[in-house]
Amino acid sequence: MTGNHVVVYKGPGEVAVEGIDYPKLELPQEVAESFGLDKQAPHAAILKIVTTNICGSDQHMVRGRTTAPVGQTLGHEITGEIVETGNDVLFHKVGDICSVPFNIACGRCRMCAEGKTGICLNVNPARPGAAYGYVDMGGWIGGQAEYVMVPFADFNLLRFPDRDQALEKILDLTMLSDIFPTGYHGAYTAGVTTGSTVYVAGAGPVGLAAAHAAQLLGAAVVIVGDLIPERLEQARSFGCETVDLTKSGELPDMIEDLVGEPVVDAAVDAVGFEARGHGKDAGEQPATVLNDVMTITRAGASLGIPGLYVTGDPGGVDDNAKIGQLGVRIGLGWAKSHRFTTGQCPVKQYNRLLMNLILNDKAQIAKAVNATKIKLDEAPNGYKDFDRGAAKKFVLDPHSMVPA
Repeated sequence: MTGNHVVVYKGPGEVAVEGIDYPKLELPQEVAESFGLDKQAPHAAILKIVTTNICGSDQHMVRGRTTAPVGQTLGHEITGEIVETGNDVLFHKVGDICSVPFNIACGRCRMCAEGKTGICLNVNPARPGAAYGYVDMGGWIGGQAEYVMVPFADFNLLRFPDRDQALEKILDLTMLSDIFPTGYHGAYTAGVTTGSTVYVAGAGPVGLAAAHAAQLLGAAVVIVGDLIPERLEQARSFGCETVDLTKSGELPDMIEDLVGEPVVDAAVDAVGFEARGHGKDAGEQPATVLNDVMTITRAGASLGIPGLYVTGDPGGVDDNAKIGQLGVRIGLGWAKSHRFTTGQCPVKQYNRLLMNLILNDKAQIAKAVNATKIKLDEAPNGYKDFDRGAAKKFVLDPHSMVPA
């Protein structure tokens, strides 16, 4: 059988592409033992990767800001072609091109039955919820690779209805595995609707996806805040207003200059725990964005928080930050009766409907996030460029299947 290659974390700031075994229809040993399951996985499929993306969540690990061990395989944003199925896979077949939700879900537990696939109870011994190629997420092999195994395939895979159309629109469809649903989840749970004024903190790929999602949901004005000029320019390229947080001045005043009042109807935190303070030379202040969004969102509103927060951060600015305990002004949120939605996006709640928008030319997510194709062996450079703040979403093309 053919071999496989995967992107691997080698230590802070370093990744490499290394050879590993071709995947088998088997569960990770720790998952099988913990839940008393047979290691054999007839419910699984093996996919030849069509596209797989570099995510900001991956970047946290590569910066050394999680407890990820050296040797951790990477990649949870996967789109692939089925090349093998177990004999219990009934509704997908070899040759299907499918989007793979980054959430690994059994489809059988209470959480899955309630649609909360980000916190499946049967796929990770460490905590509810699992993902491919991520620390403390069950030991599943990462998908920045040539091939990957997907368990519970009938439940997890979203098949594209037409192969040629899928390949034509693959740079949009590849975003269905994570950032488009995640951005949409952030905007939707923030209560964005027709005529809303919206603030999105962060102009990385998830923030840009949230901004585009807010437009799709009918927002009147979408404001994106960031510290990197190129990323703010990318937000403006598809109709967003922007605030440059390196400049002096108070955020409510900047908001008032744009919408006529110092508050918005809805806000999204697409930054997470590596947030920096305001100003050109501001250092890391991990509660900055959470406090900002409470400050500039009207009373009685909702806050969507798809930005990642962790329970273990070796590089945290103080002992509290190292365990995810931040200086959040919860009293302000309480006083304003804010509603908060946090945690992994349950991708399956959104991916089919967002696929329909893409296939019918109603969403232009690849343009919004500046999807940029690179080869698998260019992943180390892609990580370095992304870490420097490139206004791009890097899409790995391991088998040269993405059209020119």
